[in-house]
Amino acid sequence: MTAIQNAPEAIHIGVDDLPFVDIGGGNKLKVIQVDERQGLWILENIFMAGFTVQTHKHTGPIYGYTTSGAWKYVEYDYVNRAGSFLFEPAGSIHTLTCIEDETRVWFQMYGSNLNLDEDGNIDSVSDGAGTLASYYALCEAQGLPRPNVVVA
Repeated sequence: MTAIQNAPEAIHIGVDDLPFVDIGGGNKLKVIQVDERQGLWILENIFMAGFTVQTHKHTGPIYGYTTSGAWKYVEYDYVNRAGSFLFEPAGSIHTLTCIEDETRVWFQMYGSNLNLDEDGNIDSVSDGAGTLASYYALCEAQGLPRPNVVVA
């Protein structure tokens, strides 16, 4: 046997293999991969103008790539537009707000999001496992078959 014969196989997810679910107001979520051992969760979102994510602190690094539309953090002046890449180090705190309809963003996240109240106290925690469970539940509630998310 050669090394090629013993190599693990790549996993391909086509553009239409996983559904987007409505998370309210026309905003959508697709969970692509969750690896709890690494604390990894990969999502794609479609946001509508005016959508805001609660102020949060990341416990791990985040990589974001925007494929259409525009969004920003309330705390910063720059705008993420199609083709923009964003690295967020662990410990970063910000409030995402969408400024154009049909904004598509792909996020690769590690760790958890500590969602903060107005005083900076932890209000709730989001992570890969919880987001995956919500995604499955939303798929079921919206009459979609259980998606074949890459789970390790």
